[in-house]
Amino acid sequence: MNILVVGNILKDVYLNLDSSKNKFEVDRNDTKWLDFNFNAGSNYFFSRNSSLGGAAVSLEVLEKMGLSTKISGSDLRYSDGELIYTDHSPETYRYILISDSKASYLVPSKVKTTNFVSPAEAVDYLYIDRSANLNLDAIKQINAYLDLAQKTKLILYLNTSNIFDLKSLIPRASLFILEENGDESEKTYALELNTVDPQKIIKISETQFSYLDIVERISPTRIDVSTHLSLYSIGAATIIGGFILGNSVEESLKMARVNVEKSKLDAVLDLNELKENATNLKPIENSLELIAANLLMSKKGILAADESGGSIKKKFAKLNIPDTYDNRRDYRNIFFTTEDLEKYVNGVILFDETARQFADNGQNFVDYLIARRIIPGIKVDQGLETFPDSLETYTKGLDGLSERLHEYYELGLRFAKWRAAFEIHISESGELLTPTQSAIEENCRILSEYAKECQTAGIVPIVEPEVVYDGYYPIEKSAEATGKILDCLFEKLNEVNVNLKACILKVNMVLAGKQFETQSTPEEVGQKTAEVLKAHVPANLAGVVFLSGGQTVEQATDNLAAVEKNGPFPWPVTFSFARALQDPALYAWAGNNENANAARDAFKARLIANTEVLP
Repeated sequence: MNILVVGNILKDVYLNLDSSKNKFEVDRNDTKWLDFNFNAGSNYFFSRNSSLGGAAVSLEVLEKMGLSTKISGSDLRYSDGELIYTDHSPETYRYILISDSKASYLVPSKVKTTNFVSPAEAVDYLYIDRSANLNLDAIKQINAYLDLAQKTKLILYLNTSNIFDLKSLIPRASLFILEENGDESEKTYALELNTVDPQKIIKISETQFSYLDIVERISPTRIDVSTHLSLYSIGAATIIGGFILGNSVEESLKMARVNVEKSKLDAVLDLNELKENATNLKPIENSLELIAANLLMSKKGILAADESGGSIKKKFAKLNIPDTYDNRRDYRNIFFTTEDLEKYVNGVILFDETARQFADNGQNFVDYLIARRIIPGIKVDQGLETFPDSLETYTKGLDGLSERLHEYYELGLRFAKWRAAFEIHISESGELLTPTQSAIEENCRILSEYAKECQTAGIVPIVEPEVVYDGYYPIEKSAEATGKILDCLFEKLNEVNVNLKACILKVNMVLAGKQFETQSTPEEVGQKTAEVLKAHVPANLAGVVFLSGGQTVEQATDNLAAVEKNGPFPWPVTFSFARALQDPALYAWAGNNENANAARDAFKARLIANTEVLP
C-alpha cells in the first residue's frame, strides 16, 4: 500500500525555560507573560530540543506501521529508525516555550502554503493531513489528480479552520477524521457533513477517539509536551494505518490510544509495539480506579480547601480579614506549603480560583501539589438553589459541566467533588418531615449525572450527600435520613452505569442535630455511623471519606476515631475535612503573613491528630 500525505513539515523548537531565573510577569487574569527576545544569552532554559512536526508525524507513524509513505513535494523519508531530510526549502518554525510543565506557543502569523505535486505513479491513498494549508489552486490540482487516478482513496482531516477550504473534496473522500473541540465545531461539521455516511467518520478529541458507538477514551501525559502537541496527528495517522492494514475498529482505536499515551519526542511506536500494548491495554476505567485507590491510601486523608467565594468571605469576616484575591491566595498557600503535607494527605480539593493561583515559588498550585505527589481535585458544583414552593434545596452546575471538566482535566486536576445538602426536620410526634423523597431523588439524580460526566472526562467523582449537622433531631433520625439518601444515591448511580470502583462517597457522620438537647457521644456516633454505612453502601465502592460538617475541631477527630474502631469496613474509610483541619491555622494566621509559620504548625498538628486515629 502506498500513501501520499499532503501537509506542511514543521520545525518545532522546544525551550524548557527556568521560571526561577527568567522574568515572568503575571497579570490580573493570572496570565504569565515573558519578554522573550530570542537571545539565548538573555534567557535561561534547562534544555533546548527540536523536532520535525506536522506532516512529518504522520509520515513517521505510517512508516513505522509498515506502510510506504511519502509527503507531497518533499523528499523527507523515514529510514533506519530516523527521519532523513535533505530538502532545505524554508520550513515553518514553531517555538514551544515550556515553563513549570506548561506550554505556550509562538507561531508564524502567516502559515506556509502547502504545495501539491501529482505523483508520477498512482497511490493507493491520498491523505490530507491536519497541517495542510491548501489554496484554491492546490485543491484544483488534487481534484484533477483524483479525476485521473480513480482508484486512489481520499482521506480528509477536517477541523473548523479548514473544513470550508476543503469543501469541494468532501464528496470524494472515503474516510474523514474530525477534530472535535466543542459544541461549535460539531455544529459546523453537522452542516457540512449532513449527507456523508456516518460510517466514514472518525472523531478525535483530546480525551477520546470514537467511531459510531465505539469509544476509546485516552489519558495522554502532560509531562511529555510533544505528545500533547502531536496528539491529533499521532492519533489520526495510527487510526488510518490500522484501517488500511485491515484491523478492526476496536483494534485501530486502541493502537491509536497506545501511540498517543506512550509516544515520546521523535519516537512513536512501531507496529509490533502497538499491537503488543493494545492487546494488554486496560480500559481508562482502570486508570480512574487507580486514581481513586491512590486518593484512599492508608493513614492519609483528603484536604478540602474548596470553600466558595461566599464561604471564605464569611470565614474572613469573623476575624476582620479583608476578602481580597491576595489574602485568599496567601491563606491557601499556607496549607499547600506546609512541610510534609504529602505524608498526611493523598489529595486536595481546590476551588476554581485556587486552581489558577500560584505558590510562592511561582508554580501554579496544581503543578505544585503534583510535584509533592498529591493529587489535585476540584469543586465543580455551583451552589444550592431552593426548589419552587419549598425550603429544600438542590445543587446547580450541570449546565456546561462537560466543558468545565475538560478544562480542569487539561489543568491537571484528576478528581472532582459535588455537594448536595439535606436538612432534617421532624414533626411533634417525631416523624421525619424533611428531607422529602422527591428532594432526595432529584438531588441523587443530579449527583449521578455529575458522576457519569466526571468519569467520561477521565476524572474521579466524589459524591457528597450531606445531612447538615444542625436543627433539632435525635441520632436515630440522622441514621434514618442518611440511610434513605444513600439507598437512593446508589440506585441512581447504578442506573447511569457509574463505575463505583472509581467513585468515592463523601458523607456526614451520623449524630444528633446541633440543637438537640442530648448530644451524641463519640461511641454512639461511631456505632451508628458504622451501622448505616455497612447497611447502605455497596461493597464495590472505592471508598468513604467523612466531612466534618460543623463539628468542632476535637469533636470531628474524636468521632472519626470512634467510627474507625467499629471497623473493619469493605472499603477504605478516611477523612476529607475542611474546617476541622483549617480553623486553628486560620486563627493563628488572622490575615497577617508574619504568622504564616505559626499557622502551618497549627494546621500540621490537626493533620497529625487525624491521621493518628486511622487504622
